[in-house]
Amino acid sequence: MSRRWIGLVMVVGMFVLALAVFPLLPERIPVHWNVRGEVDGWADRWPGAFIVPLIALGVWLLLWALPKIDPRRSQYEGFWGTYWLIVNLVVAFLALVEVVTLAAALGWAVDMTQVVLIAVGALFVVLGRQLPRVQPNWWLGVRTPWTLEDDHVWRETHELAGRTFVAGGLLTVAGAFLPVAIRPWVALAGLGLAGFVPVVYSYLVWRRRRREGVAGRGDQRIGGANGEAEERG
Repeated sequence: MSRRWIGLVMVVGMFVLALAVFPLLPERIPVHWNVRGEVDGWADRWPGAFIVPLIALGVWLLLWALPKIDPRRSQYEGFWGTYWLIVNLVVAFLALVEVVTLAAALGWAVDMTQVVLIAVGALFVVLGRQLPRVQPNWWLGVRTPWTLEDDHVWRETHELAGRTFVAGGLLTVAGAFLPVAIRPWVALAGLGLAGFVPVVYSYLVWRRRRREGVAGRGDQRIGGANGEAEERG
């Protein structure tokens, strides 16, 4: 899953699947569900069957291009495998959404909120295992003013984020099996645990280092003399 071409293959597979089932689809298909799992958005089968594959293609192309314009692009050499694993996981999530959407359009009984919450939770668990490996950069990871200023803050924050993403993901998966009315609140709690806690923690670590007089010093500082040298290089 860490090869860049895997995501592109999945995108092509999504288009192939959409083309294969296109003649079987009704004229209008569901494309959006509310938090209770009820369809509240419809589209004509063209372009409705191809919306998610087009989004997946756009995401893959964007994430392929972003490292090329990152001022800290040299950092990617230390985690290319992790970077493309994360990209491929995002594309795989979109592929699952496409499969479930087409299944619902064909009349299959699909509990969309349950499927999506399980998929999101599993995605967060796997992301949590990978986040500590992400090196400082401008596009991927917990990017706050404090992690972007100080590499030490980045590392500490991502160590914590690895644990909070796993915990939040597991909570989200558990929420998928609760009554429909409760699921969104449990999912929000899980996603808040995953994302909000590391943001706050990054500020606290940065403030602690600032009190100690070491925040942003030397090679820890992004955008200082070393950062400029990297960019010129």
